[in-house]
This record gives sequence, C-alpha cells and structure tokens, in this order.
Amino acid sequence: MMSSTLHLQNLACTRGGKVLFSDLSVLLEPGQLLRITGSNGAGKSSLLRMLCGLLMPSTGSIHWQGEPINADRDFFHTQLIYLGHTPALKGDLSAAENIMAAGNLSGDAITSSMARDALIASGLGHLASRLARTFSQGQKQRVALARLQLAQHKPLWLLDEPFNALDQAANEALQALIQGHLVRGGIVALSSHQAVALDDIDRVVRVNL
Repeated sequence: MMSSTLHLQNLACTRGGKVLFSDLSVLLEPGQLLRITGSNGAGKSSLLRMLCGLLMPSTGSIHWQGEPINADRDFFHTQLIYLGHTPALKGDLSAAENIMAAGNLSGDAITSSMARDALIASGLGHLASRLARTFSQGQKQRVALARLQLAQHKPLWLLDEPFNALDQAANEALQALIQGHLVRGGIVALSSHQAVALDDIDRVVRVNL
C-alpha cells in the first residue's frame, strides 16, 4: 500500500453560528487510527465529512500525501472510502445492487460477482438478492460495511459510527477488518460513542471534540 499521510492543520468548524471545534491539528501516518469521540452535536460527523472533502472547514486545511485534498479531488476520492452514520441503501435495490451502485458513485467498477463475494466474506451471502427494504437496521449496517471488503486497496477509511446496530459477532468482525487495514499500512478515522477493543492498540491518535 502506498505510504501516505493525512495532515489536519488548525481545523475549525462553525455551524449555525456556533463553533463546534477549533485549532485541531493532527498528523496521521500509515498504520494509525484516528479515534474521534465527543458528545452528540460536538462535530464528529462534521469532521469526518471535512476529511473526505464533503464539508469545507471554517478555517484550516487538510493535506493528503503533502497536497491539499482539493488540489486533485478526483485522485483524492480514489484513495478513500467514506461510510456515513446512516446506511445509504436504496430500499428497492438488493444488497448486491446497493454495493454495486455505491461503488459506481465512487468511481469504482463493482461487478455483480464482486458485490456477492463481498457479502459472502461478510457473512451476508444469504442477503445478496433480497431487497434492502426488508432488512433490519443491523442488516442494513452490515451490508453498508461490506463495501470495506472491496476497499482494502484504498489507503484511507473514514467511518462514522460504524459499530451502530451491530451484534457482538459483527462488531468483532469489523474490528478485525479495521485492524487488518492498519497492519497493511492503511489509515482509519472513525467516530464511535462506544468503547471498542481498538482503543487499546498501539497506534491510536485520540481526538475528543
């Protein structure tokens, strides 16, 4: 995996006239996890949206591989996967079709067989042809997270509350997937309101908003 760094420099976020956070500076290197905590409304989701270029900081800058992330947005977006706190599934599409559609929106050519393989690897092969509107909240979350199986070559993972609605087995499987990505030299930034075993690994950078 390409050696990459993510550099947050003096970031600030203002929403509705309220300063959510300011003077936030972090340098993330390959194999490091950025663990974002804070109360509801503290700006955790806003920070993750800034990191993927969906939200501009009020002040400050974000650099990837030494360049501003907006210098070549198309290239930067090929380097990352971003999963929001709400599973973005279309109810009238199957699980496999949702993964294909999400990949295509991100510029990744995901075939039907690739989508099914990702679901099988996530223990969700039985849901591949079922419509998403029939899924429980936990199943929706796991289907959305199955995209990570197809993003192991992307150095930057941005995950907003990825452990929501997961049972213990799915929680542990996701932590193992994240740990594997870090071992390969990837960078992960995630928010979570719950404590997870990942908090105890060596290369954690903690930000409490």
